[in-house]
Amino acid sequence: MDVTPRSAPHSAPRTGHRTGHWTGHWTGHRAAAANHVIAAGAAIAVAAVLTVALAGCGAGSTEPVWTGVPSGSSSAAPGGPTSGSPGAGGTTASGPAASSGTPSPGATSAQWKTYTDPAKKVKFDLPAAWIVQSTDPAPGAAAGSLRLEVKKADGTFVAALATGLPVPAPSTCDPAQAKAYSVLNSLPVTVPFADGPNVITPRFVFRVIQGYKFFGTFGLTGLATSAQDGKACVLVNVVPGPAGIGGYSFADTIAATPPQTDAKVAPLKSFDTLAQASAYVRDSGDFADAQRMIMSLTFTQN
Repeated sequence: MDVTPRSAPHSAPRTGHRTGHWTGHWTGHRAAAANHVIAAGAAIAVAAVLTVALAGCGAGSTEPVWTGVPSGSSSAAPGGPTSGSPGAGGTTASGPAASSGTPSPGATSAQWKTYTDPAKKVKFDLPAAWIVQSTDPAPGAAAGSLRLEVKKADGTFVAALATGLPVPAPSTCDPAQAKAYSVLNSLPVTVPFADGPNVITPRFVFRVIQGYKFFGTFGLTGLATSAQDGKACVLVNVVPGPAGIGGYSFADTIAATPPQTDAKVAPLKSFDTLAQASAYVRDSGDFADAQRMIMSLTFTQN
């Protein structure tokens, strides 16, 4: 099994909210001696504010600290609205996303906004420069389901949120077709789910399955992987939701299998080595942004 199972079964859906803290970077410049007193006073004031802000974390807190990219940095998403300005298409500017666990240490974008669908069923945070497009529901999805594609400012696909999905039944993996896979990132998330066979407490995961290269996929999952001896046939990014939501996926793809050499790889990520995949999870700002966005998902009505 590729993710940590729950400690005890639950028969009712769970809902909740996550909280997070965002830290930026402060820089200073050497000033004339006459300004040192003012600077020292400002530093004391800043320290006092930070002390109050961090007091809510408590000793030994495991809440994530999102590392922000300062405005003007080349790593920040360009062209996005500034704090307090309206975002694109049903979005409003917001502070740091809420989450749970230990996030990727990669720096996230400086400016964020909150997207809410027109029917006000879901909301999530995303970088201010990213866009959300509503598309036709996924094949086999229930009537009235959502499918929202999130893209970067240049149109590059990042992830899709799809609801009303049929929940895949446990399947047998032919050992001859199974491929080695690894879990490189796994964080618990507080999202609604319905307990049942093969169900685990939902998590955000980044997993790699081996083919002619190492292929990575990320997103929410609430289903145990059918695996044996560290091998699997498919990696499923679906959470079995309660009535009114159905199965849902917020991921780069709903299910991942190693592509053939002549097949399209995207939206999967490909790596020559497992070390390269690990470095992507550790250092990529794009991955840190996607992780923060997906972990901020909230269902506002069932």
